[in-house]
Amino acid sequence: MVEAPPTPSLGQIQEAFRELPFCMPEPTISPPGGKTLINFDTYYTASWPDGSCLVPGEVSDTVTLLSWDIEYRIAAQDYTYDYGDGQTSGATTSTGGPYPTGDVTHQYSDTGTVDVRIDARLTGDYRVNGGAWQDLAATADLQDEPAIPLTVVQAKNRLTK
Repeated sequence: MVEAPPTPSLGQIQEAFRELPFCMPEPTISPPGGKTLINFDTYYTASWPDGSCLVPGEVSDTVTLLSWDIEYRIAAQDYTYDYGDGQTSGATTSTGGPYPTGDVTHQYSDTGTVDVRIDARLTGDYRVNGGAWQDLAATADLQDEPAIPLTVVQAKNRLTK
């Protein structure tokens, strides 16, 4: 009699998830052009690049773990927008959006150049050998997300005749 191969533990399935090749979100900023004004609403969007890496909404290629085929369905758990001036949005499920409908905004109180980044945490579901999807109950906290420089300027008004 041939014994069935050992079944991977949930811990092994979760660890394999954390090692998947995830993409890194980049902030898209409105107004465009890398500049904004102090005391002016600046809008942020979490943008995911196209490529050979995984983004929320995708299913991974099959990962073989102890002779079992595991697939992962990727989902965003939350985002934290780091505005580069010492303030963040706090954890939110929003991907933001452009002016005027976006819901992730920030106003800068000082001029200068800041590095804006988005910290994303991913989660999802998994299935074994094409079976039913199951909750993964794990988080991949992405690290070293790219920073986008943003120059904060002050507008000066003058009355002219």
